[in-house]
Amino acid sequence: MKAIVVGGGVIGASIAYSMSQGGAEVTLVEAGRVGAGTSSTSYAWVNACEKLTSRAYFELNWAGVRSHCKLAEEFEGANWLHRPGVVQWQDAGAEAAGFDEGDFDKFERLREWGYPVEKIDAQTLAELEPDIDLGTFNEDGALYYPEDGWLDGPVYAGAMVAAARARHSLKVVKGKVTGLLVRGGAAAGVTLENGETIEADVVVNSAGRWANEVVGNPEHELPLAPTVGLIAYTVSCDTSLRHGLRTPLVNCRPDGAGRILLRANDIDKGVPADADPVPSNPAAQKLLSRVKKLMPTLKGVHVEAVRTAIRPIPKDGYSAIGPHPALSNYYVTVTHSGVTLAAFIGEGVASELVHGRDVAEFSAFRPSRFF
Repeated sequence: MKAIVVGGGVIGASIAYSMSQGGAEVTLVEAGRVGAGTSSTSYAWVNACEKLTSRAYFELNWAGVRSHCKLAEEFEGANWLHRPGVVQWQDAGAEAAGFDEGDFDKFERLREWGYPVEKIDAQTLAELEPDIDLGTFNEDGALYYPEDGWLDGPVYAGAMVAAARARHSLKVVKGKVTGLLVRGGAAAGVTLENGETIEADVVVNSAGRWANEVVGNPEHELPLAPTVGLIAYTVSCDTSLRHGLRTPLVNCRPDGAGRILLRANDIDKGVPADADPVPSNPAAQKLLSRVKKLMPTLKGVHVEAVRTAIRPIPKDGYSAIGPHPALSNYYVTVTHSGVTLAAFIGEGVASELVHGRDVAEFSAFRPSRFF
């Protein structure tokens, strides 16, 4: 099989790796640098504990978590997956996760569905993260996900591409795809901005937020509802922060060399799509103010860098993974949970396209539901 994968983010790189592992001749087409798009502008929490609006969505993401762990074990010195645990205040995150606090007991649901979770109090939190001002901690306590963590997206994507290229089965082409090459009602390749065409037996669209821009025909688009996100990075500091934190004030985690990555759901809602990604950005300064309230030891620390992203989200908020019903030999992978799902989507797409085996976890998330 000859396959084209459009987009070199965490999902496209995963698919390219897994399909080449399965024996396909894969061409990965990337407009910029591998891993440099939305994959590099994410909080990158690898989890399923925020995917509780449906059992099918939880199981899809839980499979994603497990696939990342398995894949990291296959690479000697894998340095992209960090799993020190994540702490979430009980009163943080429900709205962003798409459910109301009164819908169900989150702790009990996670335990029932087999997810690693513990309840912790202020004393345990102080032991885990001594720099936190316990005055910001809600008396309801917190949930601790001992096996959760985050992914260094660009590092991961680069590793997948490098591994596939080392086996001489992956070709990487730098160029912007402007349309699908169609023959007889089927995808036969892609057309690049410079007029060049590349032919293949199947085309996989993993262009994320740019998914509709690369097809060249409205009939082959998907209904999307993208959102804006902003993350800020502090300068290197002597913080003792080790875990990921999801709090009503701010979400934060270590980002290497003493830096702290910051974001907040409510702040994101006020960030315009054309926000200037500079340290003086008001949203970034608000994040900084909040993290200093959470951890007063950060007094004197300032924002070093800011990044903004347009998150690729299908219209109903769930993943879209599978063949596009309007065009044969054309497969789509668009999802907001790209970091969590990358390894599993790569494995699953290879299973379906190379080996002809349907993936049960994908069944509720086929693009055909929109048509």
